[in-house]
Amino acid sequence: MSRVRGGLGVALALATIAAFSIPAVASSAATLPDVAVGGVSHRAVCTPGPAGTARCHAHVVTGADGVTPRASSSYPTGAYGPAQLQGAYGLPSATAGTGQTVAIVDAYAEPNVVSDVNKYRLGVGLPLICTSAVTSGCVAHFAVSGQSVTAPLPSGNTGWGQEIALDVEMVSAICPKCNILLVEANSSYYSDLGAAVNYAKGQANVVAISNSYGGGEFSAETSYDSAYYNTSVANQVITVSSGDSGYGVEYPAASRNVIAVGGTSLYLSGNNWSSETTWIGAGSGCSAYETAKPTWQKDTGCSRRTVADVSADADPNTGVAVYDSYGSSGGANWYQFGGTSVASPIIASVYALGSGGSAHYTYLHRSYTTAPNMYDVTSGSNGRCTVGGNPHKVSSSSAASLCTAVAGYDGPTGLGT
Repeated sequence: MSRVRGGLGVALALATIAAFSIPAVASSAATLPDVAVGGVSHRAVCTPGPAGTARCHAHVVTGADGVTPRASSSYPTGAYGPAQLQGAYGLPSATAGTGQTVAIVDAYAEPNVVSDVNKYRLGVGLPLICTSAVTSGCVAHFAVSGQSVTAPLPSGNTGWGQEIALDVEMVSAICPKCNILLVEANSSYYSDLGAAVNYAKGQANVVAISNSYGGGEFSAETSYDSAYYNTSVANQVITVSSGDSGYGVEYPAASRNVIAVGGTSLYLSGNNWSSETTWIGAGSGCSAYETAKPTWQKDTGCSRRTVADVSADADPNTGVAVYDSYGSSGGANWYQFGGTSVASPIIASVYALGSGGSAHYTYLHRSYTTAPNMYDVTSGSNGRCTVGGNPHKVSSSSAASLCTAVAGYDGPTGLGT
């Protein structure tokens, strides 16, 4: 079919989508300042839209003006790539992931993504992935689809295009042997993004679906849980970034059916993990509408669903290299990115390295003392906690864990990285 770009043969199936009116947004996190104190300048590449839409959670490092992306024609010095991320998290990326497919759901299109993915992989020393242009000597397959069997590919969008490049390249970095399926929704409305999620769920060998977007919670969100953000497919998990505006809950990270992924600042010694702390921009908190609380969430500051579940690097100061020719000019196609948009595809790919999501609930159910594969992040905060809509000073340990990293489970980093 001409609407599908890339080389992965996918089984085409369309899930029945429930129709919903545009939800009224009940609450949202505050806007995160684009320049962190003592850190690099960065800005969000997507802006908030009308009610019923989500924004992407990618942040690009900028120049001194805080607006113009810091772009170059060569790999950005100091930005993390596959060697750093795989080394830091001790991942079996060189040997695992064959036959597994990680799906990525985003809005709109990045028209150059098929060629850009291999330019990234060449630039960071990864083996090529098969596309319509590269058909031999590759280790996996990459394909792009619209949000349904019949949907054409959507129009391009520079901001979401950069999000797409980031997501695809983070899956490449963590699981280079994984197949990648990019599903491009017609728009950033939840009805279209949800349709794309449902399409991804029905494709062969998809074990993880990454969603790097969100918006304020709304009263109808639990209906969206059952229509879109759920999966009955064995060994399949949905990851969602928790947001980039600091303390505050976003949807669909708040969904009871997904793995909400928070953010950290990751520090290395060489290519090895040295320490991690809470990223100030990581979304977290107590959901206003989701009453089902996962058993692995041991916080006492929230009787409902708490965000997040797990976390990964998201700080633009400890950001990752991204290649994107669509949003660039003059051949300066390399950028440094951060945001929980980095963390969600990382965690989705980790599940794929583990031969799918079959063990993910068991993994999260473990007590902290018997989870040796987790780094428990115990420092840093993403803001001032509130409980029940009332300001609550962080001197209360039960409320503090909603916005401050503590030993064991906490809101900004979940069970850790």
